[in-house]
Amino acid sequence: MGKDLKGLSLSDESRDVPTHGESSDQGLTSAEADKRLETYGPNDMLAVKHSSPVVQFLRLFLNPLTAILLVASIVSVILGDAVDASIIIVIVLLSNILNFVQTSQSQKAVEKLRAGVAPMANVRRDGEWIDLPRRQIVPGDIIRLAAGDLVPADARLLQATDLHVQQAALTGESLPVDKSADVGGEDTEDFADAPDRVFLGTSVVSGLGIALVTATGRTTAFGDIAVRLASRAPETEFERGIKSFGMLIMQTVFFLVIFIVMVGTIGHHKPFETVLFAISLAVGLTPEFLPMITTVTLGQGALRMAKKKVIVKHLESIQNFGSIDTLCSDKTGTLTSGETKLESFLDLTAQESERVLLFGYLNSTYQMGMKSPLDEAILRHGAVDMSGYTKVGEIPFDFERRCISVVVRHGDENLLIIKGAPESVLARCTAYERNGVCKPLDDVNDEERATYVNKYRDLSAQGYRVLAVAYRVISPQEKYEKVDEQSLVLLGFLNFADPPKSDVARVLQALKNDGVQVKILTGDNELVTRHVCEQVGLKSDRIVLGSEVEHMTDPALAQVVEEVNVFARVSPAQKNRVILALKSRKHVVGYMGDGINDAPSLHAADVGISVSTGVDIAKDAADIILLEQSLQVLHDGILEGRKAFGNVIKYLLMGTSSNFGNMFSMAGAYIFLPFLPMLPSQILLNTFLYDLSQVTIPTDNVDASYIRKPQHWDIRLIRNFMIFIGPVSSIFDFLTFFIMLHVFSADAVLFHTGWFVESLATQTLVLFIIRTAGNPFRSRPSLPLAITTVLIVVVGFVLPYTPLAGTLGFTPLPPLYFLFLAGMIVGYLFLVELVKRYLMRRYA
Repeated sequence: MGKDLKGLSLSDESRDVPTHGESSDQGLTSAEADKRLETYGPNDMLAVKHSSPVVQFLRLFLNPLTAILLVASIVSVILGDAVDASIIIVIVLLSNILNFVQTSQSQKAVEKLRAGVAPMANVRRDGEWIDLPRRQIVPGDIIRLAAGDLVPADARLLQATDLHVQQAALTGESLPVDKSADVGGEDTEDFADAPDRVFLGTSVVSGLGIALVTATGRTTAFGDIAVRLASRAPETEFERGIKSFGMLIMQTVFFLVIFIVMVGTIGHHKPFETVLFAISLAVGLTPEFLPMITTVTLGQGALRMAKKKVIVKHLESIQNFGSIDTLCSDKTGTLTSGETKLESFLDLTAQESERVLLFGYLNSTYQMGMKSPLDEAILRHGAVDMSGYTKVGEIPFDFERRCISVVVRHGDENLLIIKGAPESVLARCTAYERNGVCKPLDDVNDEERATYVNKYRDLSAQGYRVLAVAYRVISPQEKYEKVDEQSLVLLGFLNFADPPKSDVARVLQALKNDGVQVKILTGDNELVTRHVCEQVGLKSDRIVLGSEVEHMTDPALAQVVEEVNVFARVSPAQKNRVILALKSRKHVVGYMGDGINDAPSLHAADVGISVSTGVDIAKDAADIILLEQSLQVLHDGILEGRKAFGNVIKYLLMGTSSNFGNMFSMAGAYIFLPFLPMLPSQILLNTFLYDLSQVTIPTDNVDASYIRKPQHWDIRLIRNFMIFIGPVSSIFDFLTFFIMLHVFSADAVLFHTGWFVESLATQTLVLFIIRTAGNPFRSRPSLPLAITTVLIVVVGFVLPYTPLAGTLGFTPLPPLYFLFLAGMIVGYLFLVELVKRYLMRRYA
């Protein structure tokens, strides 16, 4: 918010309206506001209650497999096996503590970033207008509203000027509702119809207002509806991918456990031992650190993106951001600098006219809606003498008419002054003023009309944004409507320059090289748009107009969007249709916008992208917020999104392939060994150490080839890694079994130790192979990842020689074993590299 609302103040009769306590035109004091915040709670319906850290930690134990393990450990204590039970409990505790600490740190960091772009409200406190986070609004606060604002709470209007509010989200009404101050009026049965009420979840389309807050948070009239509106829409591609992966693991675990129980029953193993072994295998196969790795990876990705001026509102959006293959955006501020300058103000003889400037200045000064960049450019041009002119009315801007009118009194007459898109204004003109003389612009003068059409089209073709200015003398009336915008006199044109950004051509090419096609959806006319596109090297051989889109069927539009990069003179509804057409063709669509009219498109796109200077409606609808309106910043963010997603996929590929191989080997060994292949506590320790080695995956480097194209979930690739690389691991496991039994004549303890060390070393070191699709000698891991991986292998080697060896069921290994182990590791990594390359060529 924070709009300039000079001159708008509380009228005397609107002061001291009681609601939840005393309030006045000076607003609440800070002390009183703090008391009310304590009483009513934050103005936030989606996060009113936060679980305590203790509760969050305890929830980690609700995992069914974890709960079963804890129950099993208690049973073990009862049966007298306290050592194994203690080891299981310690490992579960360490896993959950690590999970909790890492996840909490990442979530806190991300929350801090989100707070930087939290919705704000303009509030009167201690007699001063200040901007506060929307969460801090309390009943009794006085707030100011302007075009582009989200209404921050339920409130009663104290004063309103041409205020129109979009309530479609709450009432289904498609058109904005006219609001007015009506202090002391009767409440209607359906208070959504009350002209003096505004509600949380609605947005201001035009005009200004001052209102007294009557309800906040969940106590708002439509709180339950607003909660549903503010919740995240249909599940994202990332969430669908995680769900598909979870189903894959669940099916594998189910069949593995059934197999172990059947073998144990047939082989007459102890029932409790069989069940505990089966559960341990299930835990070993399950990538239990996936939530933590995902949160930490995406959280660190969000932090890196923040350093590049990209703020992520929802962590899941990072993967969607990296998956974007089509970016839709307006031209202004994206291709151009957005620093619009008023270049000239011409009458119909193509001469500069102070009268054209004056009428344009009056219109921009007195219109009470959100000031557009063109209005700001007019007002920046310099002071204009407006003495003798006073405002008496306004017809707010809308995106269908594409123009705005103000009514001013000058002397004894009222003038309606209109400013807007030339074709919209010309269509309403029946006369023109030239050299101070008015002449009719009717059927007889079609040639004259064509002259003026060609004039603004010529200016547009030179790259200027053009607004037409017209007027009419109008009789005084209580309220002015759109129907009054007729029989106008064309006065002249205002011409604006908005040069292309110096780096835009390079960034567009970089986006194209990285698999992102940019499409321009603009309300500007096709001539200006073509000129700018040509300057920045964006292909614009064919430009489709909104009028053409209007007459296309959805299937026809879906075909056109594949072939055309530029759409001009499109309305918000037409932008929405273009985005939906692209999505119907299986594109992942990003939409970048910062205005009121962009909100529907931001919702419709797979990834809504706004900027920190955008209006509240746009920022609220967006998933990603840029701190700088720049394609370069956006490009950097997309690449960071791909890196974060790439590291999540690494964990899944490594975890599923290695874990599946080990569990497959254990299940096979369980058939013919007279003892357990590995103790349940050793399986859990092995899994914990392996997961611990991968905690630093979020810091890892990602192949340049990976980030050169959009990335999507591919469960087929993950499944094939598990099916093909897992058995490769089992080949070397079975070879280990043979050597331990027939070369070293191992008993159960030596067998457990030898296989534990070999299993941990191979499945951990294979990380260096699987982490890259290319040559592992050319793609270097990050230093933290290299250190943790090697350190865990060293821990595995050392454990049999420590005082903990007996407790853990280990014994020292013969020196010859390590010579054998070195050959096994080299052979295993070499074979995995061959299989990996085959899989990557075929499936990736």
